[in-house]
Amino acid sequence: MKLAIFTPRRLLMNLHVTDYLIIITYFLFVIAVGFIIKKRIKSSNDFLISKRNIPLWITSLAFISANLGAQEVLGMVASGAKYGIMTVHFYWMGAIFAMVFLGVFMMPFYYGSRARSVPEYLSLRFDEKTRGLNAITFAVMTVFSSGISLYALAKLLEAILKWNFDLSIWLAAGIVMVYTFLGGLTSAVYNEVLQFFLIVLGLSPLVIVALHDAGGWSHIKLLLQPEMTHAWKYMGNAQSNPMGIDFMSLIFGLGFVMSFGYWCTDFLVVQRAMMAKNMNAAQRTPLIAAIPKMLMPLIVVLPGVIAIALMQPALASKGFRIPNDPNGGLDYTMTLPALISHYYPTGLLGVGITALIASFMSGMAGNVTAFNSVFTYDIYQSYFVKSRSDRHYLMVGKFITIAGILFSIATAYIAKSFNNINDFLQLVFSFVNGPLFATFLLGMFWKRTTGHGAFWGLLAGTLAATLTHGLTIAEGKGGWIYPLYPISSGMGQAFIVASVSWITNFFTTIAVSLVTKPKHSSELRGLVYSLTDKPSYTQQKWYRRVVPLGMILIVVTIILNLIFF
Repeated sequence: MKLAIFTPRRLLMNLHVTDYLIIITYFLFVIAVGFIIKKRIKSSNDFLISKRNIPLWITSLAFISANLGAQEVLGMVASGAKYGIMTVHFYWMGAIFAMVFLGVFMMPFYYGSRARSVPEYLSLRFDEKTRGLNAITFAVMTVFSSGISLYALAKLLEAILKWNFDLSIWLAAGIVMVYTFLGGLTSAVYNEVLQFFLIVLGLSPLVIVALHDAGGWSHIKLLLQPEMTHAWKYMGNAQSNPMGIDFMSLIFGLGFVMSFGYWCTDFLVVQRAMMAKNMNAAQRTPLIAAIPKMLMPLIVVLPGVIAIALMQPALASKGFRIPNDPNGGLDYTMTLPALISHYYPTGLLGVGITALIASFMSGMAGNVTAFNSVFTYDIYQSYFVKSRSDRHYLMVGKFITIAGILFSIATAYIAKSFNNINDFLQLVFSFVNGPLFATFLLGMFWKRTTGHGAFWGLLAGTLAATLTHGLTIAEGKGGWIYPLYPISSGMGQAFIVASVSWITNFFTTIAVSLVTKPKHSSELRGLVYSLTDKPSYTQQKWYRRVVPLGMILIVVTIILNLIFF
Protein backbone atom coordinates (compact mmCIF):
# COMPACT_ATOMS: atom_id res chain seq x y z
CA MET A 1 0.00 0.00 0.00
CA LYS A 2 1.22 3.44 -0.85
CA LEU A 3 2.30 5.81 1.92
CA ALA A 4 1.44 9.47 2.13
CA ILE A 5 4.13 12.15 2.11
CA PHE A 6 3.74 14.76 4.80
CA THR A 7 4.82 18.34 5.12
CA PRO A 8 3.80 20.61 8.01
CA ARG A 9 0.83 22.03 6.10
CA ARG A 10 -0.24 19.61 3.42
CA LEU A 11 -0.76 15.99 2.55
CA LEU A 12 0.53 15.04 -0.87
CA MET A 13 -1.05 12.26 -2.95
CA ASN A 14 0.14 10.69 -6.15
CA LEU A 15 -2.82 10.56 -8.50
CA HIS A 16 -2.50 8.88 -11.86
CA VAL A 17 -4.31 9.28 -15.17
CA THR A 18 -7.03 6.81 -14.16
CA ASP A 19 -7.76 8.78 -10.99
CA TYR A 20 -8.02 12.06 -12.89
CA LEU A 21 -10.33 10.50 -15.48
CA ILE A 22 -12.71 9.34 -12.73
CA ILE A 23 -12.79 12.81 -11.19
CA ILE A 24 -13.27 14.57 -14.55
CA THR A 25 -16.05 12.14 -15.52
CA TYR A 26 -17.87 13.02 -12.32
CA PHE A 27 -17.55 16.76 -12.98
CA LEU A 28 -18.89 16.35 -16.51
CA PHE A 29 -21.77 14.19 -15.31
CA VAL A 30 -23.07 16.64 -12.68
CA ILE A 31 -22.86 19.49 -15.18
CA ALA A 32 -24.72 17.35 -17.75
CA VAL A 33 -27.51 16.81 -15.22
CA GLY A 34 -27.83 20.57 -14.97
CA PHE A 35 -28.22 20.91 -18.75
CA ILE A 36 -30.81 18.10 -18.87
CA ILE A 37 -32.90 19.56 -16.04
CA LYS A 38 -32.65 23.05 -17.55
CA LYS A 39 -35.17 22.05 -20.22
CA ARG A 40 -37.80 21.48 -17.49
CA ILE A 41 -37.33 24.86 -15.84
CA LYS A 42 -40.28 26.98 -16.96
CA SER A 43 -41.12 29.00 -13.83
CA SER A 44 -39.71 30.28 -10.56
CA ASN A 45 -41.42 27.37 -8.76
CA ASP A 46 -39.62 24.90 -11.04
CA PHE A 47 -36.28 26.52 -10.30
CA LEU A 48 -36.64 27.34 -6.59
CA ILE A 49 -38.92 24.70 -5.04
CA SER A 50 -39.26 21.98 -7.73
CA LYS A 51 -43.07 21.94 -7.28
CA ARG A 52 -44.28 18.77 -5.53
CA ASN A 53 -43.68 15.92 -7.92
CA ILE A 54 -40.51 14.11 -6.72
CA PRO A 55 -40.77 10.35 -5.91
CA LEU A 56 -40.43 9.23 -2.27
CA TRP A 57 -37.17 7.32 -2.70
CA ILE A 58 -35.52 10.38 -4.25
CA THR A 59 -36.78 12.81 -1.59
CA SER A 60 -35.57 10.41 1.13
CA LEU A 61 -32.06 10.05 -0.29
CA ALA A 62 -31.91 13.78 -1.04
CA PHE A 63 -33.03 14.46 2.54
CA ILE A 64 -30.05 12.63 4.02
CA SER A 65 -27.64 13.67 1.26
CA ALA A 66 -28.41 17.36 1.82
CA ASN A 67 -26.88 16.86 5.27
CA LEU A 68 -24.06 14.69 3.91
CA GLY A 69 -21.87 17.54 2.77
CA ALA A 70 -18.15 18.04 3.13
CA GLN A 71 -18.61 19.29 6.68
CA GLU A 72 -20.44 16.07 7.51
CA VAL A 73 -17.94 13.70 5.92
CA LEU A 74 -14.66 15.47 6.66
CA GLY A 75 -16.00 17.05 9.85
CA MET A 76 -17.38 13.88 11.42
CA VAL A 77 -14.25 11.88 10.61
CA ALA A 78 -12.28 14.73 12.19
CA SER A 79 -14.55 14.62 15.24
CA GLY A 80 -14.13 10.84 15.43
CA ALA A 81 -10.36 11.36 15.65
CA LYS A 82 -10.68 14.25 18.11
CA TYR A 83 -13.50 13.02 20.37
CA GLY A 84 -13.65 9.27 19.73
CA ILE A 85 -16.79 7.18 19.50
CA MET A 86 -18.72 9.89 21.37
CA THR A 87 -19.17 11.46 17.93
CA VAL A 88 -21.94 8.90 17.25
CA HIS A 89 -24.14 11.10 19.45
CA PHE A 90 -24.59 13.37 16.43
CA TYR A 91 -26.55 10.48 14.88
CA TRP A 92 -28.07 8.33 17.61
CA MET A 93 -28.85 11.25 19.91
CA GLY A 94 -28.63 14.25 17.59
CA ALA A 95 -30.59 13.07 14.54
CA ILE A 96 -32.89 10.03 14.65
CA PHE A 97 -35.28 11.18 17.38
CA ALA A 98 -35.69 14.59 15.73
CA MET A 99 -36.21 13.04 12.29
CA VAL A 100 -39.00 10.87 13.71
CA PHE A 101 -40.58 13.92 15.37
CA LEU A 102 -40.40 15.84 12.09
CA GLY A 103 -42.11 13.06 10.14
CA VAL A 104 -44.82 12.28 12.67
CA PHE A 105 -45.70 15.72 14.06
CA MET A 106 -44.30 18.58 12.00
CA MET A 107 -44.59 17.65 8.33
CA PRO A 108 -48.41 17.89 8.45
CA PHE A 109 -48.00 21.60 9.29
CA TYR A 110 -45.35 22.30 6.67
CA TYR A 111 -46.94 20.31 3.88
CA GLY A 112 -50.56 21.02 4.78
CA SER A 113 -50.07 24.81 4.97
CA ARG A 114 -48.78 24.81 1.35
CA ALA A 115 -45.99 27.13 2.47
CA ARG A 116 -43.06 27.34 0.07
CA SER A 117 -40.51 27.62 2.87
CA VAL A 118 -40.07 27.49 6.64
CA PRO A 119 -40.04 31.32 6.93
CA GLU A 120 -43.28 31.44 4.96
CA TYR A 121 -44.85 29.06 7.47
CA LEU A 122 -43.78 31.47 10.22
CA SER A 123 -45.56 34.30 8.44
CA LEU A 124 -48.76 32.25 8.33
CA ARG A 125 -48.51 31.19 11.97
CA PHE A 126 -47.18 34.44 13.42
CA ASP A 127 -46.49 37.58 11.36
CA GLU A 128 -44.19 39.12 8.78
CA LYS A 129 -41.55 40.44 11.20
CA THR A 130 -40.97 36.92 12.57
CA ARG A 131 -40.70 35.63 9.04
CA GLY A 132 -38.22 38.35 8.10
CA LEU A 133 -35.97 37.73 11.11
CA ASN A 134 -35.84 34.01 10.46
CA ALA A 135 -35.29 34.49 6.72
CA ILE A 136 -32.30 36.76 7.35
CA THR A 137 -30.67 34.55 9.99
CA PHE A 138 -31.28 31.42 7.90
CA ALA A 139 -29.79 33.05 4.81
CA VAL A 140 -26.67 33.97 6.81
CA MET A 141 -26.41 30.44 8.21
CA THR A 142 -26.69 28.76 4.80
CA VAL A 143 -23.97 31.00 3.41
CA PHE A 144 -21.67 30.07 6.29
CA SER A 145 -22.49 26.38 5.91
CA SER A 146 -21.91 26.56 2.17
CA GLY A 147 -18.62 28.35 2.77
CA ILE A 148 -17.49 25.56 5.10
CA SER A 149 -18.17 23.01 2.35
CA LEU A 150 -16.24 25.15 -0.11
CA TYR A 151 -13.32 25.54 2.28
CA ALA A 152 -13.22 21.78 2.89
CA LEU A 153 -13.03 20.93 -0.80
CA ALA A 154 -10.48 23.67 -1.54
CA LYS A 155 -8.26 22.35 1.24
CA LEU A 156 -8.69 18.88 -0.17
CA LEU A 157 -7.76 19.93 -3.71
CA GLU A 158 -4.78 21.81 -2.32
CA ALA A 159 -3.62 18.61 -0.67
CA ILE A 160 -4.26 16.03 -3.38
CA LEU A 161 -3.66 18.05 -6.54
CA LYS A 162 -1.17 20.54 -5.06
CA TRP A 163 -3.33 23.36 -6.36
CA ASN A 164 -3.20 26.82 -4.90
CA PHE A 165 -5.89 27.21 -2.19
CA ASP A 166 -7.36 30.35 -3.78
CA LEU A 167 -7.53 28.74 -7.21
CA SER A 168 -9.24 25.69 -5.69
CA ILE A 169 -11.86 27.90 -4.02
CA TRP A 170 -12.84 29.66 -7.23
CA LEU A 171 -12.74 26.59 -9.48
CA ALA A 172 -14.85 24.45 -7.14
CA ALA A 173 -17.37 27.26 -6.64
CA GLY A 174 -17.63 27.70 -10.40
CA ILE A 175 -18.56 24.06 -10.98
CA VAL A 176 -21.33 24.19 -8.38
CA MET A 177 -22.59 27.46 -9.80
CA VAL A 178 -22.95 25.97 -13.30
CA TYR A 179 -25.26 23.11 -12.43
CA THR A 180 -27.30 24.94 -9.78
CA PHE A 181 -27.73 27.94 -12.11
CA LEU A 182 -28.92 25.67 -14.91
CA GLY A 183 -31.25 23.29 -13.11
CA GLY A 184 -31.99 24.89 -9.74
CA LEU A 185 -33.31 22.73 -6.91
CA THR A 186 -34.27 19.77 -9.11
CA SER A 187 -30.73 19.55 -10.48
CA ALA A 188 -29.33 19.70 -6.95
CA VAL A 189 -31.70 16.97 -5.71
CA TYR A 190 -30.93 14.47 -8.47
CA ASN A 191 -27.21 15.08 -8.04
CA GLU A 192 -27.62 14.58 -4.28
CA VAL A 193 -28.95 11.08 -4.92
CA LEU A 194 -25.93 10.31 -7.10
CA GLN A 195 -23.62 11.80 -4.49
CA PHE A 196 -25.12 9.66 -1.72
CA PHE A 197 -24.22 6.44 -3.55
CA LEU A 198 -20.79 7.77 -4.47
CA ILE A 199 -20.01 8.62 -0.85
CA VAL A 200 -21.15 5.24 0.48
CA LEU A 201 -19.46 3.18 -2.24
CA GLY A 202 -16.34 5.33 -2.25
CA LEU A 203 -15.66 5.21 1.49
CA SER A 204 -16.91 1.75 2.51
CA PRO A 205 -13.77 -0.12 1.30
CA LEU A 206 -11.63 2.29 3.33
CA VAL A 207 -13.40 1.38 6.57
CA ILE A 208 -13.07 -2.35 5.93
CA VAL A 209 -9.37 -2.24 5.06
CA ALA A 210 -8.36 0.22 7.79
CA LEU A 211 -10.33 -1.65 10.48
CA HIS A 212 -8.63 -4.89 9.49
CA ASP A 213 -5.22 -3.19 9.51
CA ALA A 214 -5.87 -1.89 13.04
CA GLY A 215 -6.67 -5.41 14.29
CA GLY A 216 -10.44 -5.00 14.56
CA TRP A 217 -12.60 -3.12 17.03
CA SER A 218 -11.51 -5.23 20.02
CA HIS A 219 -7.84 -4.35 19.38
CA ILE A 220 -8.67 -0.66 18.94
CA LYS A 221 -10.38 -0.69 22.35
CA LEU A 222 -7.18 -2.04 23.89
CA LEU A 223 -4.98 0.60 22.25
CA LEU A 224 -7.02 3.73 22.98
CA GLN A 225 -8.05 5.40 26.20
CA PRO A 226 -11.42 3.93 27.28
CA GLU A 227 -13.17 7.31 26.99
CA MET A 228 -12.42 7.22 23.24
CA THR A 229 -14.34 3.96 22.71
CA HIS A 230 -17.44 4.43 24.87
CA ALA A 231 -20.38 6.67 23.98
CA TRP A 232 -21.94 7.17 27.44
CA LYS A 233 -19.76 5.56 30.12
CA TYR A 234 -17.58 8.64 30.73
CA MET A 235 -20.27 11.30 30.46
CA GLY A 236 -20.65 11.65 34.23
CA ASN A 237 -18.70 14.91 34.27
CA ALA A 238 -17.12 17.21 31.69
CA GLN A 239 -13.54 16.47 32.78
CA SER A 240 -13.69 12.73 32.12
CA ASN A 241 -14.29 12.74 28.36
CA PRO A 242 -12.59 14.35 25.33
CA MET A 243 -15.67 16.35 24.33
CA GLY A 244 -15.60 18.23 27.62
CA ILE A 245 -19.34 18.00 28.39
CA ASP A 246 -21.54 16.04 30.79
CA PHE A 247 -24.52 13.92 29.83
CA MET A 248 -27.08 16.62 30.68
CA SER A 249 -25.37 19.15 28.40
CA LEU A 250 -25.28 16.52 25.66
CA ILE A 251 -28.91 15.46 26.02
CA PHE A 252 -30.29 18.99 26.26
CA GLY A 253 -27.79 20.88 24.10
CA LEU A 254 -27.37 18.34 21.28
CA GLY A 255 -30.14 15.78 21.73
CA PHE A 256 -32.90 18.36 22.15
CA VAL A 257 -32.00 21.93 21.17
CA MET A 258 -29.55 21.50 18.29
CA SER A 259 -30.96 18.22 17.00
CA PHE A 260 -34.62 19.25 16.88
CA GLY A 261 -33.61 22.79 15.94
CA TYR A 262 -31.77 21.52 12.86
CA TRP A 263 -33.84 18.58 11.62
CA CYS A 264 -37.25 20.10 12.38
CA THR A 265 -36.77 23.76 11.36
CA ASP A 266 -33.84 23.98 8.94
CA PHE A 267 -35.31 24.67 5.51
CA LEU A 268 -32.34 22.99 3.82
CA VAL A 269 -33.53 19.52 4.89
CA VAL A 270 -37.26 20.26 5.35
CA GLN A 271 -37.36 21.48 1.73
CA ARG A 272 -36.54 17.94 0.51
CA ALA A 273 -39.57 16.49 2.31
CA MET A 274 -41.80 19.33 1.08
CA MET A 275 -41.10 18.25 -2.52
CA ALA A 276 -42.84 14.89 -2.03
CA LYS A 277 -45.95 14.02 -4.07
CA ASN A 278 -48.40 13.78 -1.14
CA MET A 279 -48.69 14.13 2.63
CA ASN A 280 -47.89 10.50 3.41
CA ALA A 281 -44.74 10.62 1.28
CA ALA A 282 -43.72 13.90 2.91
CA GLN A 283 -44.08 12.36 6.38
CA ARG A 284 -42.23 9.18 5.45
CA THR A 285 -39.34 11.03 3.80
CA PRO A 286 -37.41 11.78 7.05
CA LEU A 287 -38.32 8.34 8.47
CA ILE A 288 -36.93 6.43 5.51
CA ALA A 289 -33.90 8.74 5.46
CA ALA A 290 -33.31 7.86 9.13
CA ILE A 291 -32.45 4.25 8.21
CA PRO A 292 -29.20 5.03 6.31
CA LYS A 293 -28.58 7.96 8.70
CA MET A 294 -28.48 5.49 11.58
CA LEU A 295 -25.71 3.53 9.86
CA MET A 296 -23.63 6.48 8.68
CA PRO A 297 -21.30 6.41 11.76
CA LEU A 298 -19.73 3.28 10.23
CA ILE A 299 -18.51 5.43 7.33
CA VAL A 300 -17.94 8.87 8.84
CA VAL A 301 -17.14 8.31 12.55
CA LEU A 302 -15.37 4.96 12.73
CA PRO A 303 -12.58 6.00 10.30
CA GLY A 304 -11.56 8.82 12.66
CA VAL A 305 -11.33 6.47 15.63
CA ILE A 306 -9.35 3.99 13.54
CA ALA A 307 -6.98 6.79 12.46
CA ILE A 308 -6.11 7.64 16.08
CA ALA A 309 -5.55 3.94 16.83
CA LEU A 310 -3.20 3.63 13.85
CA MET A 311 -1.06 6.42 15.33
CA GLN A 312 -0.49 4.56 18.59
CA PRO A 313 3.06 3.16 19.13
CA ALA A 314 1.83 -0.43 18.77
CA LEU A 315 0.74 0.29 15.19
CA ALA A 316 3.48 2.77 14.25
CA SER A 317 4.85 0.25 11.72
CA LYS A 318 1.73 0.80 9.61
CA GLY A 319 3.19 4.18 8.61
CA PHE A 320 0.01 6.21 9.01
CA ARG A 321 -0.09 9.71 10.45
CA ILE A 322 -2.55 12.59 10.55
CA PRO A 323 -0.86 15.75 9.19
CA ASN A 324 0.02 18.63 11.49
CA ASP A 325 -1.47 22.10 11.24
CA PRO A 326 0.72 25.25 11.07
CA ASN A 327 0.77 25.41 14.89
CA GLY A 328 2.16 21.90 15.25
CA GLY A 329 -1.05 20.25 16.44
CA LEU A 330 -2.98 17.56 14.58
CA ASP A 331 -4.97 18.87 11.62
CA TYR A 332 -8.06 16.75 12.28
CA THR A 333 -9.83 17.98 9.15
CA MET A 334 -7.24 16.12 7.06
CA THR A 335 -7.84 12.75 8.78
CA LEU A 336 -9.98 11.27 6.01
CA PRO A 337 -7.77 12.46 3.12
CA ALA A 338 -4.78 10.99 4.98
CA LEU A 339 -6.53 7.61 5.29
CA ILE A 340 -7.52 7.63 1.62
CA SER A 341 -3.98 8.48 0.55
CA HIS A 342 -2.53 5.76 2.75
CA TYR A 343 -4.82 2.89 1.75
CA TYR A 344 -6.23 3.48 -1.72
CA PRO A 345 -4.28 2.40 -4.83
CA THR A 346 -4.56 4.01 -8.25
CA GLY A 347 -8.13 3.93 -9.54
CA LEU A 348 -9.65 3.35 -6.15
CA LEU A 349 -7.88 6.51 -5.02
CA GLY A 350 -9.77 8.38 -7.72
CA VAL A 351 -13.06 6.88 -6.50
CA GLY A 352 -12.28 7.89 -2.91
CA ILE A 353 -11.39 11.44 -3.89
CA THR A 354 -14.50 11.66 -6.07
CA ALA A 355 -16.58 10.58 -3.06
CA LEU A 356 -15.12 13.48 -1.06
CA ILE A 357 -15.75 15.89 -3.92
CA ALA A 358 -19.32 14.55 -4.14
CA SER A 359 -19.85 15.29 -0.46
CA PHE A 360 -18.75 18.86 -1.08
CA MET A 361 -21.04 19.22 -4.08
CA SER A 362 -23.96 17.91 -2.07
CA GLY A 363 -23.40 20.22 0.87
CA MET A 364 -22.73 23.41 -1.02
CA ALA A 365 -25.43 22.97 -3.67
CA GLY A 366 -28.00 22.13 -0.99
CA ASN A 367 -27.22 25.29 0.92
CA VAL A 368 -27.18 27.49 -2.17
CA THR A 369 -30.58 26.21 -3.40
CA ALA A 370 -32.09 26.75 0.06
CA PHE A 371 -30.54 30.24 0.18
CA ASN A 372 -31.91 31.32 -3.20
CA SER A 373 -35.44 30.11 -2.34
CA VAL A 374 -35.58 31.91 1.01
CA PHE A 375 -34.01 35.09 -0.34
CA THR A 376 -36.25 35.27 -3.41
CA TYR A 377 -39.59 34.40 -1.78
CA ASP A 378 -39.15 35.45 1.85
CA ILE A 379 -36.99 38.54 1.53
CA TYR A 380 -37.10 39.97 -1.99
CA GLN A 381 -40.72 39.19 -2.92
CA SER A 382 -42.10 39.77 0.60
CA TYR A 383 -40.41 43.08 1.41
CA PHE A 384 -39.05 44.68 -1.75
CA VAL A 385 -40.85 43.76 -4.99
CA LYS A 386 -44.22 42.10 -4.32
CA SER A 387 -46.07 42.13 -7.63
CA ARG A 388 -43.94 41.27 -10.62
CA SER A 389 -44.13 38.55 -13.25
CA ASP A 390 -43.07 34.99 -12.50
CA ARG A 391 -40.24 35.36 -15.01
CA HIS A 392 -38.91 38.28 -12.96
CA TYR A 393 -38.66 36.10 -9.84
CA LEU A 394 -37.05 33.32 -11.88
CA MET A 395 -34.35 35.74 -13.01
CA VAL A 396 -33.90 37.01 -9.44
CA GLY A 397 -33.53 33.42 -8.23
CA LYS A 398 -30.80 32.76 -10.76
CA PHE A 399 -29.01 36.00 -9.91
CA ILE A 400 -29.17 35.19 -6.20
CA THR A 401 -27.69 31.76 -6.94
CA ILE A 402 -24.57 33.52 -8.23
CA ALA A 403 -24.59 35.91 -5.25
CA GLY A 404 -24.87 32.96 -2.85
CA ILE A 405 -21.80 31.37 -4.42
CA LEU A 406 -19.82 34.60 -4.00
CA PHE A 407 -20.89 34.95 -0.35
CA SER A 408 -19.86 31.33 0.21
CA ILE A 409 -16.40 32.09 -1.11
CA ALA A 410 -16.05 34.87 1.46
CA THR A 411 -17.10 32.64 4.36
CA ALA A 412 -14.76 29.87 3.22
CA TYR A 413 -11.84 32.02 4.28
CA ILE A 414 -13.35 32.46 7.75
CA ALA A 415 -13.46 28.66 8.15
CA LYS A 416 -9.67 28.51 7.80
CA SER A 417 -9.24 29.56 11.45
CA PHE A 418 -10.84 26.37 12.83
CA ASN A 419 -8.88 23.11 13.27
CA ASN A 420 -12.14 21.10 13.11
CA ILE A 421 -14.75 22.39 10.68
CA ASN A 422 -17.47 20.45 12.49
CA ASP A 423 -16.87 22.58 15.62
CA PHE A 424 -17.36 25.71 13.49
CA LEU A 425 -20.49 24.31 11.87
CA GLN A 426 -22.11 23.37 15.17
CA LEU A 427 -21.39 26.88 16.50
CA VAL A 428 -23.16 28.44 13.50
CA PHE A 429 -26.16 26.13 14.04
CA SER A 430 -26.30 27.03 17.74
CA PHE A 431 -26.87 30.71 16.86
CA VAL A 432 -29.71 30.07 14.38
CA ASN A 433 -31.36 26.68 14.96
CA GLY A 434 -30.99 26.73 18.74
CA PRO A 435 -33.44 29.56 19.45
CA LEU A 436 -35.62 28.80 16.40
CA PHE A 437 -36.83 25.45 17.70
CA ALA A 438 -38.28 27.12 20.80
CA THR A 439 -40.33 29.34 18.49
CA PHE A 440 -41.66 26.37 16.54
CA LEU A 441 -42.34 24.22 19.58
CA LEU A 442 -44.46 26.91 21.23
CA GLY A 443 -46.08 28.05 17.98
CA MET A 444 -47.18 24.57 16.92
CA PHE A 445 -48.34 23.26 20.29
CA TRP A 446 -49.47 26.37 22.22
CA LYS A 447 -52.05 28.35 20.28
CA ARG A 448 -51.70 31.27 22.73
CA THR A 449 -48.26 32.07 21.25
CA THR A 450 -48.36 35.45 19.52
CA GLY A 451 -46.41 37.03 16.69
CA HIS A 452 -44.88 39.57 19.06
CA GLY A 453 -43.83 36.78 21.41
CA ALA A 454 -42.26 34.78 18.59
CA PHE A 455 -40.34 37.76 17.23
CA TRP A 456 -38.96 39.04 20.53
CA GLY A 457 -38.22 35.51 21.72
CA LEU A 458 -36.29 34.75 18.55
CA LEU A 459 -34.38 38.01 18.78
CA ALA A 460 -33.63 37.51 22.50
CA GLY A 461 -32.43 33.94 21.86
CA THR A 462 -30.06 35.05 19.11
CA LEU A 463 -28.68 37.86 21.28
CA ALA A 464 -28.26 35.41 24.18
CA ALA A 465 -26.26 33.12 21.91
CA THR A 466 -24.03 36.04 20.92
CA LEU A 467 -23.51 37.07 24.56
CA THR A 468 -22.76 33.49 25.66
CA HIS A 469 -20.18 33.08 22.92
CA GLY A 470 -18.58 36.37 23.92
CA LEU A 471 -18.28 35.30 27.57
CA THR A 472 -17.08 31.72 27.02
CA ILE A 473 -13.81 30.60 25.50
CA ALA A 474 -12.91 27.21 24.01
CA GLU A 475 -9.69 26.36 22.16
CA GLY A 476 -9.01 30.08 21.68
CA LYS A 477 -12.45 30.77 20.18
CA GLY A 478 -15.02 33.07 21.77
CA GLY A 479 -14.34 35.24 24.82
CA TRP A 480 -14.37 38.39 22.69
CA ILE A 481 -16.30 40.24 25.42
CA TYR A 482 -14.46 38.67 28.35
CA PRO A 483 -13.23 35.06 28.81
CA LEU A 484 -15.42 34.52 31.86
CA TYR A 485 -16.09 30.80 31.48
CA PRO A 486 -13.53 28.43 29.89
CA ILE A 487 -14.81 25.32 28.06
CA SER A 488 -12.50 22.47 27.13
CA SER A 489 -13.76 21.94 23.56
CA GLY A 490 -15.32 23.92 20.75
CA MET A 491 -18.09 21.31 20.53
CA GLY A 492 -18.97 21.77 24.18
CA GLN A 493 -19.10 25.53 23.66
CA ALA A 494 -21.57 25.11 20.77
CA PHE A 495 -23.87 22.96 22.94
CA ILE A 496 -23.85 25.53 25.75
CA VAL A 497 -24.52 28.43 23.36
CA ALA A 498 -27.44 26.50 21.85
CA SER A 499 -28.88 25.64 25.28
CA VAL A 500 -28.77 29.23 26.55
CA SER A 501 -30.31 30.57 23.34
CA TRP A 502 -33.17 28.05 23.46
CA ILE A 503 -33.99 28.70 27.13
CA THR A 504 -33.91 32.47 26.60
CA ASN A 505 -36.17 32.25 23.56
CA PHE A 506 -38.59 29.86 25.25
CA PHE A 507 -39.28 31.98 28.33
CA THR A 508 -39.17 35.31 26.48
CA THR A 509 -41.75 34.05 23.97
CA ILE A 510 -44.05 32.88 26.77
CA ALA A 511 -43.72 36.15 28.71
CA VAL A 512 -44.41 38.40 25.72
CA SER A 513 -47.24 36.17 24.44
CA LEU A 514 -49.06 36.39 27.77
CA VAL A 515 -49.26 40.20 27.53
CA THR A 516 -50.07 40.47 23.79
CA LYS A 517 -53.13 39.48 21.76
CA PRO A 518 -53.08 36.08 20.00
CA LYS A 519 -54.66 35.26 16.66
CA HIS A 520 -58.21 33.95 16.58
CA SER A 521 -58.57 30.17 16.36
CA SER A 522 -60.08 30.46 12.87
CA GLU A 523 -56.78 31.92 11.62
CA LEU A 524 -54.73 29.05 13.07
CA ARG A 525 -56.43 26.05 11.53
CA GLY A 526 -53.83 23.82 9.94
CA LEU A 527 -51.06 25.75 11.71
CA VAL A 528 -51.21 24.49 15.32
CA TYR A 529 -51.53 20.89 16.52
CA SER A 530 -54.85 21.21 18.38
CA LEU A 531 -56.56 22.85 15.40
CA THR A 532 -55.22 20.61 12.63
CA ASP A 533 -56.87 17.50 11.18
CA LYS A 534 -54.53 14.57 11.76
CA PRO A 535 -53.67 12.41 8.72
CA SER A 536 -55.18 8.93 9.00
CA TYR A 537 -53.44 5.95 7.43
CA THR A 538 -55.26 3.15 9.28
CA GLN A 539 -56.18 1.42 6.03
CA GLN A 540 -52.58 1.21 4.86
CA LYS A 541 -50.05 -1.51 5.64
CA TRP A 542 -47.93 -0.89 8.75
CA TYR A 543 -44.75 -0.06 6.81
CA ARG A 544 -46.59 2.78 5.07
CA ARG A 545 -47.74 4.33 8.37
CA VAL A 546 -45.53 6.87 10.09
CA VAL A 547 -46.14 5.95 13.75
CA PRO A 548 -45.07 2.26 13.51
CA LEU A 549 -42.04 3.25 11.43
CA GLY A 550 -41.09 5.92 13.95
CA MET A 551 -41.42 3.53 16.91
CA ILE A 552 -39.18 0.94 15.22
CA LEU A 553 -36.52 3.59 14.51
CA ILE A 554 -36.53 4.78 18.13
CA VAL A 555 -36.18 1.24 19.51
CA VAL A 556 -33.26 0.41 17.19
CA THR A 557 -31.54 3.69 18.09
CA ILE A 558 -31.81 2.94 21.81
CA ILE A 559 -30.31 -0.51 21.21
CA LEU A 560 -27.35 1.00 19.33
CA ASN A 561 -26.71 3.41 22.21
CA LEU A 562 -26.71 0.49 24.66
CA ILE A 563 -24.30 -1.56 22.53
CA PHE A 564 -21.71 1.27 22.51
CA PHE A 565 -22.53 2.50 26.02
